Amino acid sequence: MANKKIGVLLTNLGSPAAPTVPAVRKFLKDFLGDKRVVNIQRFVWLPILHGFILPFRPQKSLKAYAKIWNTEKGSPLTFLTRQLTENVAARFDSENVLVGYAMSYGEPSIPTQLRLFKEKGVTDIIVLPLYPQYSSTTTASVYDSLIKELNAWWHLPNVRFISDYHQNERYIAELAKSIETAWREKPKNELLIMSFHGLPEMLTKKGDPYFYQCQKTATLLAAKLGLKENEWRLVFQSRFGKAEWLKPYCVDTLEALPKEGVKTVDLICPGFAVDCLETLEEIAMENKHIFMEAGGEDYSYIPALNDSAANVEVMLAVLGELK
Repeated sequence: MANKKIGVLLTNLGSPAAPTVPAVRKFLKDFLGDKRVVNIQRFVWLPILHGFILPFRPQKSLKAYAKIWNTEKGSPLTFLTRQLTENVAARFDSENVLVGYAMSYGEPSIPTQLRLFKEKGVTDIIVLPLYPQYSSTTTASVYDSLIKELNAWWHLPNVRFISDYHQNERYIAELAKSIETAWREKPKNELLIMSFHGLPEMLTKKGDPYFYQCQKTATLLAAKLGLKENEWRLVFQSRFGKAEWLKPYCVDTLEALPKEGVKTVDLICPGFAVDCLETLEEIAMENKHIFMEAGGEDYSYIPALNDSAANVEVMLAVLGELK
């Protein structure tokens, strides 16, 4: 390691720079304009994005962001990613290891952080997207940005790209511990729901392994907790548009459970390293309301590992020994 300088880059999706309509519009423009995110031909999608979505969607999204925005720290996804990065950095007692974070959409950007590594003489770069399960819509977008930037460099560093950690033993163990801790603080409910971000079904047919990796994570986690088949369910959230998405749908499941006699649920989102708009507003607030309105009696959201010591250990386990 004496002759090397290693740069570790944790990456995440990103958030608007501020809780304002212009900032939300810019974020949505970048996010929904990415061909990895919306797999529709550009000549079809871009007129829809600019003519129907960007003029109206930011106002609706802003209301959601307002519910979870921290007046001092900003967007939860951003400050939790930053704090997690700082906590990971604190574990390396070497001036030859630099740890930073970057966002696919928003600041700090991936190119900006890579250039900072270059300025500081980094020879080896490890990129770890904070998506436990690989998806072409998230992980591949990070890779696109990485390669686009490096293609402009004359002297390329050694690069290691970690595409997923969906079955990493430490990741599964720490998720299980977080659930068990929640159950010690409040007795567990009848059913544990593991909800992952949804994707169009066509991506699986094209070879995206996300669906199968979500299944693997959920199965391993249930086994680690010693749950019987009827004590947990796998669902997918955040469906958008009219196309068929991965099933079963989270909302449909929550509406149906009380009619099936299941009145109390715990819900966790194992696909998120840190909490964000989707987990804090959609899952913890909106979906709770849906479940209770359908006849549910108790609904508990179990937070992501966030910037905890447990998540630091997960990051270190995924990164492995830096040589």
